Amino acid sequence: MKIVRGIAIAVLAFLGVSAIAGSLPLMVDPSGALMHMPLTLLRFSPFHTFLIPGIILLLANGVLSLLVAFAVVGKWRGYGWMIAFQGCVVAGWITVEVLLLREVVWLHALYVTVGLVLIVLGMMLTRK
Repeated sequence: MKIVRGIAIAVLAFLGVSAIAGSLPLMVDPSGALMHMPLTLLRFSPFHTFLIPGIILLLANGVLSLLVAFAVVGKWRGYGWMIAFQGCVVAGWITVEVLLLREVVWLHALYVTVGLVLIVLGMMLTRK
């Protein structure tokens, strides 16, 4: 299970760091220009700028992922469930994003895979 924990920590760190890196430009410039994302991407969503999605991305996938990684390192009670929950959060985020944008890009496939991997790893760690 040590290898499974190590993989979970690495995946959570990747998710956390990449979510923070993706959210900061959205909050600094909510027009999306820094990320070369036109506001027309949001035409089917309830948002008029990328500010709120950036904040949600930062908290739900950035900060929370790093907190869960910290819990795994510290072997907090129930950390397997925390990993699985974070997998559900990122998979849910991607599902909602695809529905709102009405567009699928390769990053969606990558991050939904990250979510599924975290769910599987978390479940494996709850059965040790």
